[in-house]
Amino acid sequence: MMLQFVYNKREFVTDAQRSSGNGLAPEPSKFDMTIQAGWSDRMNRGLFRYHLDDLQTRIIPGQHGYVAQLNIQRGLQRRKPQEILSIQQEFNAKQFNFNKINPEEIIFEMTNDHEGGKDKGQLHECCRVFVLVNVSPLEFGHCLFVPDPSCCLPQVLTSFSIQVGIESVLLSSDPGFRVGFNSLGAFASVNHLHLHGYYLHHELQIESVQVKPLVPEKRFYRLLDFPAGFLFYTESECVEKVARAICQVTDFLVDSNIAHNLFLSRGCPPCDQIQDEKDHCSRKGVRIAVWPRTSCYGAKDESAFNIALCELAGHLPFKNKEDYELSTEKDVNDIIEMYLLPEAEFHTLEQHLTRHLMDV
Repeated sequence: MMLQFVYNKREFVTDAQRSSGNGLAPEPSKFDMTIQAGWSDRMNRGLFRYHLDDLQTRIIPGQHGYVAQLNIQRGLQRRKPQEILSIQQEFNAKQFNFNKINPEEIIFEMTNDHEGGKDKGQLHECCRVFVLVNVSPLEFGHCLFVPDPSCCLPQVLTSFSIQVGIESVLLSSDPGFRVGFNSLGAFASVNHLHLHGYYLHHELQIESVQVKPLVPEKRFYRLLDFPAGFLFYTESECVEKVARAICQVTDFLVDSNIAHNLFLSRGCPPCDQIQDEKDHCSRKGVRIAVWPRTSCYGAKDESAFNIALCELAGHLPFKNKEDYELSTEKDVNDIIEMYLLPEAEFHTLEQHLTRHLMDV
């Protein structure tokens, strides 16, 4: 029988404070313990394509503090990605999808009881989420959040799936727990709606980078540092409202055939000024970065340094030792820039999205 994980807002961790140097690990929440125990159990039972062991990790010198990791096996052992031809590609039951996985890969079924009942606005959605191990993991605890696989939804975000991603970060007491999404055309490997979750115990710049307000009432900002993108922010009280605003942006991107990556992480409140140490270490809420980017179609080359949700957030999984050891910050910046929208196109999109969010 599948393990059930039922939660509500009372279980959200209100401040996963980032340590200022005492080295103490946070006390794991029930959510953390459930994921980590289930993930480790599947690893010990041999369900993964390879063992992570101790990933080699180094911080690339420079202002961005890129976290580089060497993960050769992911490039060699990962399932061949699907060929993607369109951001709006329909679900195809004949291709690999999460209805075809080994049931033992499922850690638990996740449901928000909403204090005893489902929100009226979500009654038509797939309200169950299966949390399963990613058998080709990037990092410890790498799992997939799949809204009811039997709904056969394509890899296009819904308000519900965004809400689940935000709530998962809030359920964790570990500021190193991250959630992300790759759209079709942005190096998604499977056209079946899913988000990634994993632990990375290194601080990323996205957690505290300064922003410019665009539509503050919708918690919508522009990132002021490279790579160019947008940011939403929410604490536990406004999750559904912010999830809807994010979905308004991602729907606009899909309708405009613009590929995109999202990265969700604990972070400090948005600010356009240098913050003091207390504010900088605060992790009361969730930062949701949205990067529109150029589309990449066809089957991706698994041996290449592909730019997706991790890389844009500053976490760089390398698949060969030479690139891992020798890449400089400039090398990484130059590659990332190839995948970003041209400056003029990004500026025009920013104006369109700002008007769009103000009008809806």
